Amino acid sequence: MSKQSIHNFYINEQQSIYLLSHHDAKKHRQWLNICKKQLSLLGYQGVELIGSGAFGFVFAGVEEGGAEWVFKFSRITLAQSVRDRLEDEAYMLSQIDNPMVPEFFAFERVKKQGILMMARAKGEDLEQISIKQGRFSARDLVQLALKLRNVLVDLRERKNGMSPQPVVHGDIKPSNIVWDQASDAFSLVDWGSSVYAQVDVHGEPIASNIMDLMSSDVASTNARMGDVYFIGDEQMSGARSSPRFDEQGVASTIYALASAQSCRFGASVIPAASLGLPKEFARVIDGMLSKDKEVRDQAGDYFMRNMPAMAKVYLPNLDMPQSKAPIPFWITHLQEQPDTVVYSSRKQFLRRADHNQQLLDVNDAQLDRYYKEFLFDTGDTEKAFLASISRLAKYPVVGGLSFHWQEESVYVESSLMLNDESLNEAFSDAVSATVMLAQGIEQKGLFKCCLFDARQTIQLQRDDTGAYIFENLPELQYSVSHVAASEVTRPHSYFEDGKDPDEQLNLPKQIIQCVFELNKIHHTGCIIFESLSDRLKIHYYYRLLDAAQEEKFSALLREIIQYTVSIQDYGVAGFMKLPYKNTREFSLCPRQPEHFYPKNPKRN
Repeated sequence: MSKQSIHNFYINEQQSIYLLSHHDAKKHRQWLNICKKQLSLLGYQGVELIGSGAFGFVFAGVEEGGAEWVFKFSRITLAQSVRDRLEDEAYMLSQIDNPMVPEFFAFERVKKQGILMMARAKGEDLEQISIKQGRFSARDLVQLALKLRNVLVDLRERKNGMSPQPVVHGDIKPSNIVWDQASDAFSLVDWGSSVYAQVDVHGEPIASNIMDLMSSDVASTNARMGDVYFIGDEQMSGARSSPRFDEQGVASTIYALASAQSCRFGASVIPAASLGLPKEFARVIDGMLSKDKEVRDQAGDYFMRNMPAMAKVYLPNLDMPQSKAPIPFWITHLQEQPDTVVYSSRKQFLRRADHNQQLLDVNDAQLDRYYKEFLFDTGDTEKAFLASISRLAKYPVVGGLSFHWQEESVYVESSLMLNDESLNEAFSDAVSATVMLAQGIEQKGLFKCCLFDARQTIQLQRDDTGAYIFENLPELQYSVSHVAASEVTRPHSYFEDGKDPDEQLNLPKQIIQCVFELNKIHHTGCIIFESLSDRLKIHYYYRLLDAAQEEKFSALLREIIQYTVSIQDYGVAGFMKLPYKNTREFSLCPRQPEHFYPKNPKRN
């Protein structure tokens, strides 16, 4: 068996705990339990994990008097220099006194473990609210923009004695803004990328005294990498830190919430001017997201100067008919919510990165979350499309999607099953954004992805010789939904498209034969074999649509499992089966048409 690194056909977007090895999952749970226990011993009640990121984990607890606190732990597996950044974050947070910023309390170091303690921001982060409700209303976005603008003003006006010392947050994005809808209070959290600004909005150096200016290295940057899906071009390219960074974060945040996306990259295809926002406000956001630095800076200046006036506009919520997703999806009612993970293909239109890209030598844990082996060389629309696929997996959904680009159209085939009816409208918005972004991609190619429940993933451990360790072989589970014969159209399976050049794993012929036999039975689902040096992971979901064939269907699934123990190679291979040949055609559209909030909302 070759132990070369695997460039997978499938890219695992998010590592669910259900995809970890038994050993790693056990260690992860033990570590979380130790943190909770230690906080409980200190007298905090209701201790819970409320978040995790590239650098650490965040817990919350309530002290005896009722005050709620947040405890941020650095990941102990990171290099010491990276773990030290939590202490830097604590210092920067202690310098800020603003009602939109949680109050700093203390920083402690227990052996190698740094712990930052601060007040807990009330409410829920905007990314989670966005997932639940879909696109934000114009009124909510304008009010959020005003409050963020006011925070930026405060950060810019900070001083060290009589000298200016502006602060840059460096990572403004929806998940770092907490909203308490009951009191309409917002909080800007996660100051791990914050630094003192080196240059002002005009690009002129900032120093607290003339000696600092003379002694500082004007070419080096103290900037830290924020979330690459939200930071602007200057911060991405390692420019010296500037208040402009946070203008970009605010514009990206407003745009993402307005369009039901989880990134800034879709703005050329789905501009803010197409999202039903007030015309002046939309133009400013589009300007701030421009590729032209002069346009960006002018729009940023306009935003900072005129946002208070723009926020005074009367913006009642309009009674709009519920938008229907451009491709169908179905509502299911499973007893347990699926822990959805998406695996997606990497075809030629997602161009592989040039290994000379400037970011590949950036040693930053934030970059590990993103596909740095190819993401930074793709166009913005392709990045936005990938992010929209990832966003679909934030919903309790299983299924599959295929996008096929040709000269003037993109053809979409799908089978999506959402397991929460309350998310219907929000999921429709996410699906709509995905299709519009697909319409903006001009390069010919094919993209396919499977969304499956990680809870069902089967793992077979290997010993040192590569042999599988098991007492009894597990079973592939499936559900049965009887479909009337009149509804059955010609089945379609993606393995019929021929061998995919990006699949590395050569499966035993017996498994291929079983899949061919399965194809004769009306069903939907996917199966993905991920063969690693220490274990084999089988990701799958199956739904049988012809109950009369259940005996044969079940037998074939048992055969597939029996033959998996003969897989010796490393790599990934998979099959996806959609229930119907029901292709939807959409014309390519490089930019969605303009659509603004009405001048006179009372007429609507």
